[in-house]
Amino acid sequence: MDNRDAIGSWLSGPREAAERAGVDFGYRGEQLGLPEHGPGSIARPGRRLGALAVDWALCLLIAYGLLTHGYNQATGNWALLILFVLSTLTVGTIGFTPGKRLFGLRVIALDTGRPNPLRALLRTALLCVAIPALIWDRDGRGLHDRLARTVEIRL
Repeated sequence: MDNRDAIGSWLSGPREAAERAGVDFGYRGEQLGLPEHGPGSIARPGRRLGALAVDWALCLLIAYGLLTHGYNQATGNWALLILFVLSTLTVGTIGFTPGKRLFGLRVIALDTGRPNPLRALLRTALLCVAIPALIWDRDGRGLHDRLARTVEIRL
């Protein structure tokens, strides 16, 4: 093994090093029966973060303009509460928030297709805690999605 290969495997992570050694991980969503590309495939992290940023900005705007009339600590707290309510209601009924719709994403339940309000409540509560959303599996699903048995897909 050349030194450049050893350094490259360290920089790119253990998955790429294992793939170079011949291990086949498949694509994201293969274990869930989802397509590799296009509609119905697992949403990429960039789109998910973009949708969350749009939803957070919308909630900050609502809290800033309607509740606190200025930016202070209370604005962030109100924005988090608004995000919790917005996400629980919209994901639990239609499957997406305004940011997810803008980025072409939808949350589905693995067994029924539509997340019920209880799953949306659990998913949103874990998302607001933030730590479960930062722990991902090999399919790119956060711990909040795994515990709620949901997945975020492209439309």
